[in-house]
Amino acid sequence: MHSKTLISLALAAVMTTGCLSEDDPNRRAKIGAVTGAIAGAVIGNNVGDGSSTNRVIGAIVGGLAGGAVGNYMDKQAQELERALEDELRAEYVTLERLDRDTIKLSLSSEASFDVDRSVVKPAFKPALQRVADVMRRYDQTVVHVVGHTDSTGSTAHNQSLSERRAESVAANLRSQGVSGNRLYTSGRGESEPRATNSTAEGRKLNRRVELFINAVVSGQENDAYRSPY
Repeated sequence: MHSKTLISLALAAVMTTGCLSEDDPNRRAKIGAVTGAIAGAVIGNNVGDGSSTNRVIGAIVGGLAGGAVGNYMDKQAQELERALEDELRAEYVTLERLDRDTIKLSLSSEASFDVDRSVVKPAFKPALQRVADVMRRYDQTVVHVVGHTDSTGSTAHNQSLSERRAESVAANLRSQGVSGNRLYTSGRGESEPRATNSTAEGRKLNRRVELFINAVVSGQENDAYRSPY
């Protein structure tokens, strides 16, 4: 990141924190968020592949103190479980805690898309809106949206379909107020099946869109932006 940009960020931090009232109960947290964003921007400039995305990562999101991550993600997972209670019961959605930093949501294609289509079904949009509501409240995360298909059809077709479905889910989240700077999409086509493609039930499991919700940890900001597995 150029020095002029860092200077601008520092000035913005000074102006922002200077305007906070001394009796604001959230003053310390707000100052910490601004400071974390500056630190993250510096770190983002010195790690990863050197792309423009890496250089602005910290400034976009900031970062959580390491000791606060587990509790933050626990609460987010609990809110997602409440918001998606019906979908979880119907197995339209599954939710997993992969580790301290990551929540994984898997969306069944049967529930979310018509066959060989990439437009989210109207009946599934309210579920995505509830996901977006939680994501807006827990904004110290980035989300990798990854599409998958079964092996029916050509490899090229499946790759394209998986990418379009991932982008369609991300577009719905953006339309509900989730910052596009937090959303990253990719498609894996048929290359990462969860089950055998030789049965209808297996192919059903393989058709899905996965959301990896990664905490942005102060001092480790770039980790959240790496593509999942």
